[in-house]
Amino acid sequence: MLRDVVARLEALYPPASAAAWDRVGLVTGDLDQPVRRVLFALDPTLAVIEEATVWGADLLVTHHPLLLRGVHSVATSSAKGASVTRLVLADVALYVAHTNADVSDPGVSGVLANALGLTSQRALSEIEGYAAGRVGELPAPLSLAEFAGRLSEVLPATAGGLRVAGDPDGQVSRVAVLGGSGDDQFDAVRASGADVYVTADLRHHPALEAREEARGGTPYLVDAGHWATESLWLEDVRHRLLDALGEDAAEPVRVETRVTTIRTEPWTFVVGANSARPARPSGGAS
Repeated sequence: MLRDVVARLEALYPPASAAAWDRVGLVTGDLDQPVRRVLFALDPTLAVIEEATVWGADLLVTHHPLLLRGVHSVATSSAKGASVTRLVLADVALYVAHTNADVSDPGVSGVLANALGLTSQRALSEIEGYAAGRVGELPAPLSLAEFAGRLSEVLPATAGGLRVAGDPDGQVSRVAVLGGSGDDQFDAVRASGADVYVTADLRHHPALEAREEARGGTPYLVDAGHWATESLWLEDVRHRLLDALGEDAAEPVRVETRVTTIRTEPWTFVVGANSARPARPSGGAS
């Protein structure tokens, strides 16, 4: 039953650990409905919901909320309304684990840190009393360019690739990561002593100010994209839920699961990448 699956999910990612502004938990569905198939996705987009219905999923588990802000209509004239209507008509339950999955151990950032092989891991900072982000050590130092190459192998490919700020030959040993948007954590990154910070959605002014504070040195920055830095969590939650459902040997819950094949990053292509190079000082006054 759905209530059994929800209970396991809430044990893994307690709703009470979500940020006060967040909207997590069960969005659609009847707790007494059976669950035979579960689909996992980062975003509950219309395409993902269609995949869930065509595959015959009874439950869709996503990281990002469908209804983060209030809506006053679920008419199909809006994308939100069409999403809710499709879920309800197809009897597909939707469950969201967002910031409560960010701060769990391992959460979204922990899965990313593990994928990079970071050792001696610890929290980057605390948000509302819960650990956020991870800091750890590489098995061996790498140049920034080598590190970026390794990161690109770990993460799924995206249209935008990685944006890197720093000396390609600079040495990297300590790494800070925060999956998703993280340009509000620069103070914590500096305090951690990290040589490089991997996150996403870096805005111009915070990123530029962070590089100015670094005076050209560390911490270097890598904007790896929101979807890419968080999507590794999907396989992790899939395995953890299956393990949790199988813990009760007397009455195990048997379900079929899969991670969506749909990429929910909004970007499809870029133009002119690497055509701009940093200007070198000419030596003359202007």
